[in-house]
Amino acid sequence: MGFLGFVSGNISEILARALDHIQLTLVAITIASFLGVPLGILISYIKPLKKPVMGFANVVQAVPSIALLGFLVPFLGIGEKPAVCMVVIYSLLPIVKNTATGLSNINQQTLEAAKGIGMTRFQVLRKVKLPLALPIIMAGIRISAVSSVGLVTLSAFIGASGLGYLIYSGIRTLNNYQILSGAIPACVLALLVDFIMSLIEKAVTPACFREKIKQ
Repeated sequence: MGFLGFVSGNISEILARALDHIQLTLVAITIASFLGVPLGILISYIKPLKKPVMGFANVVQAVPSIALLGFLVPFLGIGEKPAVCMVVIYSLLPIVKNTATGLSNINQQTLEAAKGIGMTRFQVLRKVKLPLALPIIMAGIRISAVSSVGLVTLSAFIGASGLGYLIYSGIRTLNNYQILSGAIPACVLALLVDFIMSLIEKAVTPACFREKIKQ
């Protein structure tokens, strides 16, 4: 029958699993962004929090993802909840780190000029810091989004859907075609997410920065 025959015979299931995979990834990245960006802003203003927060995030990153899933199951059960939680936890570090870095590395003369024209602290953050740091913040979200596509495949081990289900089922039944039918779309999806996020990252980059990059 061959691989193409297997795909044509199971195309509806593959598409359904791919849609579930996309949904899980989008939910996880959205939650991670809403948590990570404010946390990055917080530690950029409250310096004593930076080391403990970043240290904790680094420690979590060192924990194997499958072990973290196993730890979450007794608290959240099996299915999508622990899978999304695991992806959110692993996605926080690049977002928090890039947000804090982007906000901390803005030219001091620019900030002084903003304060000089009477801007409040919140106005400086909203109108000056965040727009200038947005490309770096988006780079962190981009890294997290791409890595999340791979992490979501592990959700199959705790009963969630996604392309990982095809990979896991293929491993159990020694069906290489089924493994490839999950692995190849996951790779394509990761490349597609990276491409889309690169376009967004470019769109939010100020025109003056884009000119410098071209030069």
